[in-house]
Amino acid sequence: MSENYTALYEQHKKAGASFTDFGGWQMPLKYESELAEHHAVRNAAGLFDLSHMGEVWVSGPDAAAFLDYALVGKLSAIAVGKAKYSLICNADGGIIDDLISYRRAEDKYLVVPNAGNAKVVSAALLKRAAGFDVVVEDVSAETSLIAVQGPTAEAILLQLVPAEQHELVTELKYYAAVEVSINGEDLLLARTGYTGEDGFEIYVPNVDAAGLWEALLEAGEGHGLIPAGLAARDSLRLEAGMPLYGNELSQHVNAYAAGLGPVVSLAKESDFVGREALTAIKAAGVGSTLGQKLVGLKGTRRRAARAHYSVLKDGSLIGEVTSGQPSPTLGYPVAMAYVDVEHSEPGTIVEVDLRGKAEPFEVVALPFYKRQK
Repeated sequence: MSENYTALYEQHKKAGASFTDFGGWQMPLKYESELAEHHAVRNAAGLFDLSHMGEVWVSGPDAAAFLDYALVGKLSAIAVGKAKYSLICNADGGIIDDLISYRRAEDKYLVVPNAGNAKVVSAALLKRAAGFDVVVEDVSAETSLIAVQGPTAEAILLQLVPAEQHELVTELKYYAAVEVSINGEDLLLARTGYTGEDGFEIYVPNVDAAGLWEALLEAGEGHGLIPAGLAARDSLRLEAGMPLYGNELSQHVNAYAAGLGPVVSLAKESDFVGREALTAIKAAGVGSTLGQKLVGLKGTRRRAARAHYSVLKDGSLIGEVTSGQPSPTLGYPVAMAYVDVEHSEPGTIVEVDLRGKAEPFEVVALPFYKRQK
Protein backbone atom coordinates (compact mmCIF):
# COMPACT_ATOMS: atom_id res chain seq x y z
CA MET A 1 0.00 0.00 0.00
CA SER A 2 1.32 3.44 -0.92
CA GLU A 3 2.16 5.91 1.85
CA ASN A 4 1.31 9.15 0.03
CA TYR A 5 -2.00 10.82 0.81
CA THR A 6 -3.23 14.06 -0.70
CA ALA A 7 -4.43 16.95 1.44
CA LEU A 8 -7.98 15.95 0.42
CA TYR A 9 -7.85 12.36 1.69
CA GLU A 10 -10.29 13.03 4.55
CA GLN A 11 -12.76 14.70 2.16
CA HIS A 12 -12.67 11.59 -0.06
CA LYS A 13 -13.18 9.28 2.93
CA LYS A 14 -16.17 11.32 4.11
CA ALA A 15 -17.66 11.09 0.61
CA GLY A 16 -17.41 7.28 0.68
CA ALA A 17 -14.62 6.92 -1.88
CA SER A 18 -12.99 3.59 -2.57
CA PHE A 19 -9.24 4.03 -2.97
CA THR A 20 -6.52 2.62 -5.20
CA ASP A 21 -2.76 3.01 -5.45
CA PHE A 22 -1.76 5.26 -8.36
CA GLY A 23 1.80 6.44 -8.85
CA GLY A 24 2.53 5.72 -5.18
CA TRP A 25 -0.51 7.68 -3.97
CA GLN A 26 -3.76 6.56 -2.36
CA MET A 27 -6.30 8.07 -4.76
CA PRO A 28 -10.10 7.85 -4.98
CA LEU A 29 -11.03 5.26 -7.63
CA LYS A 30 -14.73 6.10 -7.45
CA TYR A 31 -17.27 7.43 -4.95
CA GLU A 32 -20.55 5.69 -5.74
CA SER A 33 -20.76 4.88 -9.46
CA GLU A 34 -17.93 5.33 -11.94
CA LEU A 35 -20.52 5.38 -14.75
CA ALA A 36 -22.46 8.18 -13.06
CA GLU A 37 -19.20 10.10 -12.59
CA HIS A 38 -18.27 9.62 -16.26
CA HIS A 39 -21.68 10.83 -17.47
CA ALA A 40 -21.62 13.77 -15.05
CA VAL A 41 -18.42 15.05 -16.69
CA ARG A 42 -19.85 14.63 -20.20
CA ASN A 43 -23.21 16.26 -19.32
CA ALA A 44 -22.58 18.56 -16.32
CA ALA A 45 -19.35 18.53 -14.27
CA GLY A 46 -17.02 16.38 -12.21
CA LEU A 47 -14.65 17.41 -9.41
CA PHE A 48 -11.24 15.71 -9.44
CA ASP A 49 -8.37 15.62 -6.96
CA LEU A 50 -5.16 15.73 -9.03
CA SER A 51 -2.86 16.55 -6.14
CA HIS A 52 -0.68 13.54 -6.95
CA MET A 53 0.63 15.45 -9.98
CA GLY A 54 3.95 17.27 -9.72
CA GLU A 55 4.65 21.01 -9.79
CA VAL A 56 8.15 22.24 -10.63
CA TRP A 57 8.98 25.94 -10.99
CA VAL A 58 11.76 26.86 -13.40
CA SER A 59 12.92 30.47 -13.09
CA GLY A 60 15.87 32.66 -13.99
CA PRO A 61 17.35 34.51 -16.97
CA ASP A 62 17.94 31.26 -18.89
CA ALA A 63 14.56 29.65 -18.09
CA ALA A 64 13.31 29.66 -21.70
CA ALA A 65 16.62 28.50 -23.21
CA PHE A 66 16.94 25.82 -20.53
CA LEU A 67 13.50 24.34 -21.21
CA ASP A 68 14.22 24.41 -24.95
CA TYR A 69 17.19 22.16 -24.11
CA ALA A 70 15.51 19.99 -21.48
CA LEU A 71 12.25 19.30 -23.39
CA VAL A 72 11.56 18.41 -27.04
CA GLY A 73 9.28 21.39 -27.76
CA LYS A 74 10.10 25.05 -28.27
CA LEU A 75 9.11 26.40 -24.86
CA SER A 76 10.68 29.79 -25.59
CA ALA A 77 7.93 30.37 -28.17
CA ILE A 78 5.11 30.28 -25.58
CA ALA A 79 3.59 33.65 -24.78
CA VAL A 80 3.34 34.64 -21.12
CA GLY A 81 0.02 33.31 -19.81
CA LYS A 82 -0.07 30.39 -22.26
CA ALA A 83 0.77 26.71 -21.85
CA LYS A 84 2.31 23.98 -24.00
CA TYR A 85 2.11 20.19 -24.00
CA SER A 86 5.55 18.64 -24.37
CA LEU A 87 7.75 15.63 -23.63
CA ILE A 88 10.91 15.11 -21.66
CA CYS A 89 12.92 12.40 -23.40
CA ASN A 90 16.10 10.46 -22.76
CA ALA A 91 19.10 10.56 -25.08
CA ASP A 92 17.64 7.63 -27.06
CA GLY A 93 14.40 9.49 -27.73
CA GLY A 94 12.38 7.42 -25.24
CA ILE A 95 9.69 9.30 -23.33
CA ILE A 96 10.51 9.94 -19.65
CA ASP A 97 7.20 11.78 -19.25
CA ASP A 98 4.64 13.93 -21.00
CA LEU A 99 3.94 17.21 -19.25
CA ILE A 100 2.39 20.65 -19.48
CA SER A 101 4.45 23.82 -19.02
CA TYR A 102 2.86 27.17 -18.18
CA ARG A 103 4.78 30.38 -18.88
CA ARG A 104 3.99 32.68 -15.98
CA ALA A 105 6.57 35.42 -16.77
CA GLU A 106 9.37 35.99 -19.27
CA ASP A 107 11.75 34.14 -16.96
CA LYS A 108 9.37 31.85 -15.03
CA TYR A 109 7.60 28.60 -15.96
CA LEU A 110 5.53 26.04 -14.08
CA VAL A 111 6.24 22.49 -15.31
CA VAL A 112 3.63 19.85 -14.39
CA PRO A 113 4.76 16.19 -14.64
CA ASN A 114 2.67 13.09 -13.99
CA ALA A 115 2.23 11.58 -10.53
CA GLY A 116 4.59 8.60 -10.64
CA ASN A 117 7.18 10.59 -12.61
CA ALA A 118 7.25 13.81 -10.59
CA LYS A 119 10.49 13.01 -8.74
CA VAL A 120 12.14 11.54 -11.84
CA VAL A 121 11.30 14.62 -13.91
CA SER A 122 12.41 16.99 -11.16
CA ALA A 123 15.74 15.14 -10.86
CA ALA A 124 16.22 15.15 -14.65
CA LEU A 125 15.54 18.89 -14.83
CA LEU A 126 18.00 19.58 -12.00
CA LYS A 127 20.67 17.53 -13.79
CA ARG A 128 20.04 19.22 -17.14
CA ALA A 129 20.17 22.68 -15.52
CA ALA A 130 23.97 22.52 -15.27
CA GLY A 131 25.43 25.46 -17.20
CA PHE A 132 22.16 27.42 -17.28
CA ASP A 133 21.31 30.41 -15.08
CA VAL A 134 18.11 28.89 -13.69
CA VAL A 135 16.57 27.74 -10.42
CA VAL A 136 14.60 24.48 -10.45
CA GLU A 137 12.24 24.26 -7.47
CA ASP A 138 10.02 21.22 -6.86
CA VAL A 139 6.97 22.38 -4.88
CA SER A 140 4.91 19.21 -5.42
CA ALA A 141 4.85 18.30 -1.73
CA GLU A 142 3.13 21.53 -0.66
CA THR A 143 0.83 22.00 -3.66
CA SER A 144 -2.62 20.55 -4.31
CA LEU A 145 -4.37 20.49 -7.68
CA ILE A 146 -8.14 20.39 -8.10
CA ALA A 147 -9.92 20.09 -11.46
CA VAL A 148 -13.48 20.94 -12.45
CA GLN A 149 -14.29 19.30 -15.78
CA GLY A 150 -17.45 19.39 -17.87
CA PRO A 151 -19.89 21.69 -19.72
CA THR A 152 -20.97 23.51 -16.53
CA ALA A 153 -17.40 24.01 -15.21
CA GLU A 154 -17.26 27.69 -16.19
CA ALA A 155 -20.60 28.50 -14.56
CA ILE A 156 -19.41 26.84 -11.33
CA LEU A 157 -16.14 28.82 -11.28
CA LEU A 158 -17.99 32.09 -11.83
CA GLN A 159 -19.83 31.58 -8.54
CA LEU A 160 -16.54 31.64 -6.62
CA VAL A 161 -14.65 34.33 -8.56
CA PRO A 162 -15.40 38.02 -7.82
CA ALA A 163 -17.62 39.70 -10.42
CA GLU A 164 -14.81 42.03 -11.51
CA GLN A 165 -12.75 38.97 -12.47
CA HIS A 166 -15.47 37.06 -14.35
CA GLU A 167 -14.06 38.12 -17.70
CA LEU A 168 -10.68 36.61 -16.78
CA VAL A 169 -12.47 33.25 -16.54
CA THR A 170 -14.80 33.56 -19.54
CA GLU A 171 -12.02 34.88 -21.81
CA LEU A 172 -9.43 32.31 -20.70
CA LYS A 173 -8.43 30.26 -23.74
CA TYR A 174 -7.63 26.55 -23.90
CA TYR A 175 -4.03 25.88 -22.78
CA ALA A 176 -3.73 29.13 -20.87
CA ALA A 177 -3.65 30.17 -17.22
CA VAL A 178 -4.43 33.25 -15.15
CA GLU A 179 -4.35 34.27 -11.48
CA VAL A 180 -7.77 34.91 -9.99
CA SER A 181 -9.30 35.13 -6.53
CA ILE A 182 -11.16 31.90 -5.74
CA ASN A 183 -12.82 31.36 -2.38
CA GLY A 184 -10.98 34.46 -1.17
CA GLU A 185 -7.48 33.24 -2.17
CA ASP A 186 -5.32 34.36 -5.11
CA LEU A 187 -4.76 31.13 -7.06
CA LEU A 188 -3.52 29.98 -10.44
CA LEU A 189 -6.39 28.89 -12.70
CA ALA A 190 -5.58 26.89 -15.85
CA ARG A 191 -7.87 25.79 -18.67
CA THR A 192 -6.46 22.51 -19.94
CA GLY A 193 -7.87 19.13 -18.90
CA TYR A 194 -7.68 15.42 -19.56
CA THR A 195 -11.29 14.46 -20.23
CA GLY A 196 -12.15 15.81 -23.67
CA GLU A 197 -14.45 18.41 -22.07
CA ASP A 198 -14.03 22.06 -21.19
CA GLY A 199 -12.62 22.44 -17.72
CA PHE A 200 -10.26 24.10 -15.29
CA GLU A 201 -7.44 23.17 -12.94
CA ILE A 202 -6.74 25.14 -9.78
CA TYR A 203 -3.32 25.12 -8.08
CA VAL A 204 -3.75 25.66 -4.36
CA PRO A 205 -1.52 25.37 -1.25
CA ASN A 206 -2.24 22.16 0.68
CA VAL A 207 -3.54 24.13 3.68
CA ASP A 208 -6.31 25.70 1.57
CA ALA A 209 -7.21 22.61 -0.47
CA ALA A 210 -10.01 21.21 1.71
CA GLY A 211 -11.75 24.58 1.93
CA LEU A 212 -11.60 25.02 -1.84
CA TRP A 213 -12.90 21.47 -2.45
CA GLU A 214 -15.92 22.09 -0.21
CA ALA A 215 -16.57 25.52 -1.75
CA LEU A 216 -16.53 24.02 -5.26
CA LEU A 217 -18.96 21.25 -4.26
CA GLU A 218 -21.31 23.87 -2.79
CA ALA A 219 -21.02 26.12 -5.86
CA GLY A 220 -21.71 23.13 -8.11
CA GLU A 221 -24.90 21.98 -6.38
CA GLY A 222 -27.16 23.58 -8.96
CA HIS A 223 -24.92 22.57 -11.86
CA GLY A 224 -24.82 18.79 -11.56
CA LEU A 225 -21.31 18.69 -10.07
CA ILE A 226 -20.24 15.49 -8.31
CA PRO A 227 -16.80 14.27 -7.17
CA ALA A 228 -15.19 11.89 -9.66
CA GLY A 229 -12.38 9.38 -9.26
CA LEU A 230 -9.64 7.77 -11.33
CA ALA A 231 -11.97 5.22 -12.94
CA ALA A 232 -14.03 7.95 -14.61
CA ARG A 233 -10.91 9.93 -15.44
CA ASP A 234 -9.51 6.90 -17.25
CA SER A 235 -12.65 6.16 -19.28
CA LEU A 236 -12.99 9.86 -20.16
CA ARG A 237 -9.39 10.26 -21.33
CA LEU A 238 -9.58 7.02 -23.33
CA GLU A 239 -12.65 8.24 -25.23
CA ALA A 240 -10.76 11.50 -25.89
CA GLY A 241 -7.77 9.53 -27.25
CA MET A 242 -5.38 10.98 -24.66
CA PRO A 243 -2.32 8.87 -23.79
CA LEU A 244 -1.58 7.71 -20.25
CA TYR A 245 2.02 7.40 -19.11
CA GLY A 246 2.73 3.76 -18.29
CA ASN A 247 0.15 2.60 -20.85
CA GLU A 248 0.67 4.42 -24.17
CA LEU A 249 3.88 6.23 -23.19
CA SER A 250 7.14 4.95 -21.70
CA GLN A 251 10.91 5.12 -22.13
CA HIS A 252 10.55 2.29 -24.67
CA VAL A 253 8.30 4.41 -26.90
CA ASN A 254 9.24 7.39 -29.08
CA ALA A 255 7.12 10.41 -29.97
CA TYR A 256 6.64 9.40 -33.61
CA ALA A 257 5.28 5.94 -32.81
CA ALA A 258 2.97 7.49 -30.19
CA GLY A 259 1.52 9.94 -32.73
CA LEU A 260 3.19 12.86 -30.92
CA GLY A 261 5.60 13.83 -33.69
CA PRO A 262 4.19 17.40 -33.89
CA VAL A 263 5.25 17.93 -30.26
CA VAL A 264 8.93 17.51 -31.26
CA SER A 265 10.55 20.69 -32.58
CA LEU A 266 13.46 19.61 -34.75
CA ALA A 267 13.27 23.10 -36.31
CA LYS A 268 14.39 24.91 -33.13
CA GLU A 269 17.94 26.17 -33.37
CA SER A 270 19.10 24.93 -29.99
CA ASP A 271 20.21 21.44 -29.13
CA PHE A 272 17.95 19.37 -26.87
CA VAL A 273 18.21 16.05 -25.09
CA GLY A 274 17.19 13.33 -27.55
CA ARG A 275 17.54 15.50 -30.69
CA GLU A 276 20.03 13.25 -32.46
CA ALA A 277 18.04 10.07 -31.78
CA LEU A 278 14.68 11.62 -32.69
CA THR A 279 16.12 13.08 -35.92
CA ALA A 280 17.31 9.61 -36.91
CA ILE A 281 13.99 8.00 -35.91
CA LYS A 282 12.04 10.50 -38.01
CA ALA A 283 14.37 10.04 -40.98
CA ALA A 284 13.98 6.25 -40.74
CA GLY A 285 10.20 6.62 -40.63
CA VAL A 286 9.67 4.80 -37.35
CA GLY A 287 6.05 5.32 -36.39
CA SER A 288 5.07 6.38 -39.90
CA THR A 289 6.46 3.80 -42.32
CA LEU A 290 8.38 1.42 -40.07
CA GLY A 291 7.88 -0.25 -36.72
CA GLN A 292 4.63 0.20 -34.79
CA LYS A 293 2.14 3.01 -34.43
CA LEU A 294 -0.48 3.92 -31.83
CA VAL A 295 -4.01 3.50 -33.19
CA GLY A 296 -7.59 3.50 -32.01
CA LEU A 297 -9.59 0.26 -32.07
CA LYS A 298 -13.38 0.17 -32.22
CA GLY A 299 -15.05 -3.03 -31.07
CA THR A 300 -17.58 -4.47 -33.48
CA ARG A 301 -19.14 -6.68 -30.77
CA ARG A 302 -19.85 -6.33 -27.04
CA ARG A 303 -16.66 -7.58 -25.37
CA ALA A 304 -13.92 -5.07 -24.57
CA ALA A 305 -10.18 -5.34 -25.13
CA ARG A 306 -7.93 -4.66 -22.14
CA ALA A 307 -4.31 -3.59 -21.67
CA HIS A 308 -1.73 -6.18 -22.77
CA TYR A 309 -4.19 -8.18 -24.90
CA SER A 310 -2.64 -9.33 -28.19
CA VAL A 311 -3.68 -7.79 -31.51
CA LEU A 312 -3.73 -10.22 -34.43
CA LYS A 313 -4.09 -10.15 -38.21
CA ASP A 314 -4.98 -13.44 -39.88
CA GLY A 315 -3.81 -15.22 -36.73
CA SER A 316 -0.39 -13.52 -36.62
CA LEU A 317 0.66 -11.21 -33.77
CA ILE A 318 0.85 -7.59 -34.99
CA GLY A 319 0.62 -5.59 -31.75
CA GLU A 320 -0.66 -5.11 -28.22
CA VAL A 321 -3.50 -3.21 -26.58
CA THR A 322 -2.35 -0.44 -24.21
CA SER A 323 -5.76 0.69 -22.85
CA GLY A 324 -9.29 -0.58 -23.45
CA GLN A 325 -12.80 -0.72 -22.01
CA PRO A 326 -16.44 -0.23 -22.96
CA SER A 327 -17.16 3.41 -23.84
CA PRO A 328 -19.97 4.77 -21.61
CA THR A 329 -20.58 7.67 -24.01
CA LEU A 330 -20.48 5.82 -27.32
CA GLY A 331 -21.92 2.48 -26.29
CA TYR A 332 -19.29 0.22 -27.82
CA PRO A 333 -15.82 -1.04 -26.78
CA VAL A 334 -12.83 1.21 -27.52
CA ALA A 335 -9.11 0.63 -27.13
CA MET A 336 -5.72 2.05 -28.00
CA ALA A 337 -2.98 -0.26 -29.24
CA TYR A 338 0.42 -0.30 -30.86
CA VAL A 339 0.20 -2.22 -34.13
CA ASP A 340 2.57 -2.84 -37.03
CA VAL A 341 2.41 0.18 -39.32
CA GLU A 342 1.22 -1.82 -42.35
CA HIS A 343 -1.98 -2.62 -40.43
CA SER A 344 -2.52 0.87 -38.96
CA GLU A 345 -4.76 2.44 -41.62
CA PRO A 346 -8.27 3.39 -40.45
CA GLY A 347 -10.78 0.88 -41.72
CA THR A 348 -8.43 -2.10 -41.27
CA ILE A 349 -10.09 -5.01 -39.49
CA VAL A 350 -7.88 -6.76 -36.94
CA GLU A 351 -8.61 -9.23 -34.14
CA VAL A 352 -7.93 -8.95 -30.44
CA ASP A 353 -7.32 -12.07 -28.40
CA LEU A 354 -9.96 -11.74 -25.66
CA ARG A 355 -8.74 -14.42 -23.26
CA GLY A 356 -8.46 -17.14 -25.89
CA LYS A 357 -11.15 -15.96 -28.30
CA ALA A 358 -10.20 -13.68 -31.21
CA GLU A 359 -12.81 -11.00 -31.88
CA PRO A 360 -12.85 -8.35 -34.63
CA PHE A 361 -11.95 -4.70 -34.03
CA GLU A 362 -11.75 -1.88 -36.57
CA VAL A 363 -8.76 0.48 -36.68
CA VAL A 364 -10.10 4.05 -36.36
CA ALA A 365 -8.59 7.52 -36.12
CA LEU A 366 -8.23 9.03 -32.64
CA PRO A 367 -9.98 10.51 -30.72
CA PHE A 368 -13.08 8.34 -30.38
CA TYR A 369 -15.05 11.23 -28.88
CA LYS A 370 -14.93 14.97 -29.59
CA ARG A 371 -17.14 17.45 -27.73
CA GLN A 372 -19.46 19.79 -29.60
CA LYS A 373 -18.18 23.34 -29.08
